[in-house]
Amino acid sequence: MALSDLTLADCWAYRPDLAVPADLGAFWERTLSADAPGPATYEPVDTGLTQVRTFSVVVPGYDGDPVYGWLHLPAQASGPLPCVVEYLGYGRGRGLPHEKLFWAAAGFAHLIMDTRGQGWSASSGSTADPHGYPAGTVPGFLTRGVTDPDDFYYRRLVTDAVRFARAAQRHPAVDADRVVVTGVSQGGGLALAVAALFPGVAAVMPDVPFLCDFRRGVQVAARGPYGEIAEYLKLHRDRSGQVFGTLAYFDAAVLAPRATAPALFSIAMMDQVCPPSTCFAAYHRHGGEKELRVYEFNDHEGGGAEHQLEQLAWLHKVLGRG
Repeated sequence: MALSDLTLADCWAYRPDLAVPADLGAFWERTLSADAPGPATYEPVDTGLTQVRTFSVVVPGYDGDPVYGWLHLPAQASGPLPCVVEYLGYGRGRGLPHEKLFWAAAGFAHLIMDTRGQGWSASSGSTADPHGYPAGTVPGFLTRGVTDPDDFYYRRLVTDAVRFARAAQRHPAVDADRVVVTGVSQGGGLALAVAALFPGVAAVMPDVPFLCDFRRGVQVAARGPYGEIAEYLKLHRDRSGQVFGTLAYFDAAVLAPRATAPALFSIAMMDQVCPPSTCFAAYHRHGGEKELRVYEFNDHEGGGAEHQLEQLAWLHKVLGRG
């Protein structure tokens, strides 16, 4: 495996001039205030584990659609806890309740959002995407409704993600001033979008984030979802302006200056799914204080378990212990 994008020095210098829709703020204000969803619900789940309490979650997402999740709480915790809200990678669902226990084991509340239409589990339930989309898309999610921001799949998914962060703030076991959003790949892009659109976020931790600097991602990525856009434009040669115009509303690098929460980014220099230059575009434009961990010889797996320890130490610094 070799570099398939810019060198590290060139990535530090890469600061693209990204087109920002004139009505970007109005679009998201209209989207996020379009309905008044009811409260989240939490149903206890017997996992057989003794040190973590788990709840099956339903949060009203876009258009009030039920979006599933898991909430993990340390069994012996008392008092409001800092909370890590986690969004998942492309094609991932919430999975089984015992799969992700790191943050609860570290003393945090941990709220995991299922990904509408992407995850599936016969035993744990999955979130449907009941909204139709125009014909002519290519397999995957990145071209569903891509010719119109109002119809685009990620309008619904980003709204779900904001609603989960808001639900975390309102949970009685959570310290509303210490809600953190995080995720890997697609989850990292969603975390950046939430940090830009929901000022209640205390910190954001995007790992090898997707949904950044779309045009370059489409041009450079050797594999992964960015290729769906290229495949679509091979078929619809006259729609390039329309497609990238829509994507600009959801580009985490375009939204990044609106975020003021402190951020810890991770970027992998041999990432062929989310090219490092696209991640640097979001990092450079992030509006708050920020730190970066670079994994020079890693592909899309990024820093893995080692980076979780970096995140834990950083959160203790940013949020304070306890």
